[in-house]
Amino acid sequence: MSDDLTAPQAQGEAELAFEGALRPKTLTEFVGQAKVRGQLQLLLTAARLQERTADHILLAGPPGLGKTTLAMIVAAESDRPLRMSSGPAIQHAGDLAAVLSSLVPGEVLFIDEIHRMARSAEEMLYLAMEDFRIDIMVGKGAGATSIPLDLAPFTLVGATTRSGLLPNPLRDRFGFTAHLEFYSDEELEQVLDRAAGMLELDIDKRALAEIARRSRGTPRIANRLLRRVRDYALVHGQAPSGRDAARADLAAVQAALELYDVDPLGLDRLDRAVMETILTRFDGGPVGLSTLAVSVGEEAETIESVVEPFLVRIGLVSRTPRGRVATAQAWRHFGLEPGRGPSGAQQPLFTDNL
Repeated sequence: MSDDLTAPQAQGEAELAFEGALRPKTLTEFVGQAKVRGQLQLLLTAARLQERTADHILLAGPPGLGKTTLAMIVAAESDRPLRMSSGPAIQHAGDLAAVLSSLVPGEVLFIDEIHRMARSAEEMLYLAMEDFRIDIMVGKGAGATSIPLDLAPFTLVGATTRSGLLPNPLRDRFGFTAHLEFYSDEELEQVLDRAAGMLELDIDKRALAEIARRSRGTPRIANRLLRRVRDYALVHGQAPSGRDAARADLAAVQAALELYDVDPLGLDRLDRAVMETILTRFDGGPVGLSTLAVSVGEEAETIESVVEPFLVRIGLVSRTPRGRVATAQAWRHFGLEPGRGPSGAQQPLFTDNL
């Protein structure tokens, strides 16, 4: 009985170990973001030469581009401990005060999704970042007093997917702001080649290029698709027991990604649902965000922050004052004619999207 219980636990620990191994440990190992890497290297080297804590760092960019990994590298290359938290977990000034007061000298504090912190915590962070001090309020009403508490010098690394939501006073207190860009297909191939070696997956260059092309410029998605290809190769290849190295060629990659509904442009099920709704139900648009969200059965925030940026970036959707509009490229990709539904019947150009 104990063996049955420990096997899944051991497998889970192995998966976590693999996830950790995928993350590069140094800036030299980190693939892509060459400009940001150079800027960070200069900042960290200067701090080390002056024997001081590095300036506070803000990492901004879409999900999956390596913000958490860079925060870990900052701590490792500074030879400092790392404390990790997130904006949603800090909903009161007291939550932040407890974290800050327990930091050791030189520690790196990483706050993911920092734009989602409570406003009271943000205001406490201003003084902590600038003077390494916070004020603790004791008592209530007219008898309340403020007690200053000195903090150990620390480096704050904040990560955000929506830097525009950060208040200016907080943004201005970061000594360095890095804007992470989407990866090129060539950079993603390097990421995939390294991960394939760790997965013991024998895969050729053409197959790696195909995965990279469908990964939306995002290493996290590339690694996830590679693992699904590995699973497909294990099940349908020459090593069904999973004990030997799996092999995957271009045909296996295409079959695996088709099975998981990832098309040649990298569109997944939700992307296609959004596009087909705009094209066939609203005749190419314009259509408002809330109407679109209700039509596909998803939250408006998910459409706006997850789906829409990619569709705009690859040129399938344009945002206009009246709503979202499908481009000529979108009509071609889905094999439809502008202004015509799937049956070929002429449709009105605009609809009421109230």
